[in-house]
Amino acid sequence: MAEIVVIGAGMSGLAAASRLATLGHRVTVCEAGGTYGGMVGRYERDGFAFDTGPGLLPLPAVYRDLALKTGKEPLEQLVELAPVDPESRHLLPDGTAVTLPNASRGGVSQALDAAFGAGSGARWSEVMNRGRTVWEATRRPLLEEPLPADRGFLGTDPYPVPPRTGLARLRRPRPWTLADVARRELGGHPGLTALLSEPALRHGFVPGRAPAGATVLPYMEQSFGVWYVRGGLRALAEAVFRRCELRRVGFRFDTPVTRVVVEGGRARGVETADGRIDADLVVSAMDAGALFAHGLAEWPGEPPEEWRPHGVPGRFSVLLALRGRRPEGTPHRTVVHAADPAAEESALSLAGPPCERPTVQVLRPDDPALRPDDDHESVVLTATVPAQGDADWTAPCVADRYADRLLAHVDAAGLGLRERLLWRVVRTPEDTRRETGALGGAVARPALAGSAGSWLKAANESPVPGLYLVGGNAHPGGGLSRAGMSACIAAGLIGPA
Repeated sequence: MAEIVVIGAGMSGLAAASRLATLGHRVTVCEAGGTYGGMVGRYERDGFAFDTGPGLLPLPAVYRDLALKTGKEPLEQLVELAPVDPESRHLLPDGTAVTLPNASRGGVSQALDAAFGAGSGARWSEVMNRGRTVWEATRRPLLEEPLPADRGFLGTDPYPVPPRTGLARLRRPRPWTLADVARRELGGHPGLTALLSEPALRHGFVPGRAPAGATVLPYMEQSFGVWYVRGGLRALAEAVFRRCELRRVGFRFDTPVTRVVVEGGRARGVETADGRIDADLVVSAMDAGALFAHGLAEWPGEPPEEWRPHGVPGRFSVLLALRGRRPEGTPHRTVVHAADPAAEESALSLAGPPCERPTVQVLRPDDPALRPDDDHESVVLTATVPAQGDADWTAPCVADRYADRLLAHVDAAGLGLRERLLWRVVRTPEDTRRETGALGGAVARPALAGSAGSWLKAANESPVPGLYLVGGNAHPGGGLSRAGMSACIAAGLIGPA
């Protein structure tokens, strides 16, 4: 049996703690804040409740595996899962609306033909087939296994770029970006380009810079589906926390770690304001960049470039408490696309001010647990925004003005939310930084192959012996499912007692 300290009670920390305790280790979790869940937060007021982080769950198999491996109850006995169908409704600047079914590539193709004309679905399907090639090439090394010592093959984008013809064969090839895929394989069609770009934007990627392999993001969503947890995603955090308690994991809340103790070249515990906690191993679930940038641990040599958050976007959310019944047939997820995609990309590249009318995700779950009664509705607007740059998100007036713009943008698309507004709460990248410690409030992006490995994350087994890394800035990167995957990989590296 090893004594293990886990730094941080976010989802990756909870998942790692429950798995390690199940393997027979004695586990203590130190959390700087007063509760668990990290990004998977909750805001409650006047009978309304909102997820303040992710609102949907992709790849629920990750948490099904966690539930089975750490106890005898399947996940469906811990939380109520429901597929989101339709998966999304997309409102485009030209007034076109397209509704996509959940986990049905054939249904998506039919919907695109109906919205954009015959042949649109086939064109989209060809790109998704190439996304499947990326998935098959990277699923195991990027999601299921520890990063190998030789990562050279992950430095090449596996997206199968069509062979060049004519004079193009004489020019030196450059790696394709997601924008190249939209231009060359989708013909630059604005509607198809918006659908291809939206998952990348949501994950914090700028289409003009993201590798072509980012096509794996819409491929995964359309192939494996998207799910909702009744009561909100916070219910999933509660279930994993209860599993930790069942496995006798110890928790110390309001206990920030000030230093990872390294003695004899190996992690031997942590220092806190309440004193030292000795351990055989340390698992850090806090933002890996913050861990080393703030001097809590020393990284041998130069830290990975990915941990420097300059230019990495953040998330801006508006929680809306509305009077009036949720309209019949309202989709769970509506995406109002950017009026000017070039302006949005410029803003996210820090080459311009925040986009006035960006891509906005509107989540409207039909869940009685999130509203005081059926004559009210809770809604969350979310946009990807520059975490740094011209916008000072610490200034309430800046945040309020931007929230006004988002609300006007979605209402111009026909949602009619402002007229029903009781009150709202605005959340910015500054809230992300303050509550989770993420450097600059930037989002933690999933790992992708390509560009000489610059899209990879730090390995779960750090260069400091006895110190392991999990969470958004460790392999395999950000996102609720990947948080669970990183915990699984780290627990496998540590092994049973």
